[in-house]
Amino acid sequence: MKMHRRFFAAGWIAAVCFAALGWIPAVTAQDMTPTKTVITVLPKHTEMPPTITPQDVKIKVNGKAVRAESITPLRADRAGLELVILIDSGARTSLGIQLRDLTNFIQSLPPTTEVGIAYMMNGQAVFEQPFTADKARAANALHLPAGSAGSSASPYFCLSDLAKNWPSRNPKNRREVIAITDGIDPYEVRFDPSDPYAQAAIRDSIRAGVIVNALYWHNRGIASRVGWAATGGQNLLNLVTEKTGGKLYYQGLGNPVSFAPFLKEISKRLNNQYELGFSVPPRVKPGIDGLKVKLEVPDVKLTAPDLVLVPAR
Repeated sequence: MKMHRRFFAAGWIAAVCFAALGWIPAVTAQDMTPTKTVITVLPKHTEMPPTITPQDVKIKVNGKAVRAESITPLRADRAGLELVILIDSGARTSLGIQLRDLTNFIQSLPPTTEVGIAYMMNGQAVFEQPFTADKARAANALHLPAGSAGSSASPYFCLSDLAKNWPSRNPKNRREVIAITDGIDPYEVRFDPSDPYAQAAIRDSIRAGVIVNALYWHNRGIASRVGWAATGGQNLLNLVTEKTGGKLYYQGLGNPVSFAPFLKEISKRLNNQYELGFSVPPRVKPGIDGLKVKLEVPDVKLTAPDLVLVPAR
């Protein structure tokens, strides 16, 4: 009887330990849970998109290899995209010289892209124009960000708010953001990679399947006067974009003359994305794990998120 009790106690302790770690032990192939992410693959020397098979992809989740099961070009009937242009109200009227480039970019997007225009206001993403496939309508919603200095609060509050309240539930469409901001967190001006608001924006974006891209545009005020503040903002933006599979665009610590070259590259990236499907050991509760993706395909440049949402069983 005592021996049975010991076995029972040992089993109970092991179960508690595995539950605390979030993993379910003794996972078989049948127990694996499917998940997916979006990667960007740019050809280096041609305009033709590369041919990629699951066998060309190497994936690690939390350092452990998992097998790629599918890789689907997000073109033709899978080209659906929901794109939010999120503008920092703290930029104010200085952003006016870039509105033409933004208008031209919006009007160049394909019919399969729905565009939303939102502004960072007091910690929220406030939509001037909800998602629409009417590009002229979306472009008409652009206006000078006339908010007062600090009206955007932390831009990472606004990114979290957007991700948590994404105004669509279409599971087939990609979700992307182009954030126009200096990235400075007014609650921690110096760069801190563990900044809680930037980290929250990363987690919320990964949970919602949102890829964050950013165009650096410094606001008037502290970013105009203090170089280390501007550098800190760029570093935080770079952290958020890398973790979610996007890219930061900037030109030194000053504002670029034109957004046009950056927007041209973003268009190219949007046309060269793939949905990568694979299976992972399930969790007791959904969680976010580290992700590493490598391609065994020559002459391409890969961008993939550093994190992935792992569903529960």
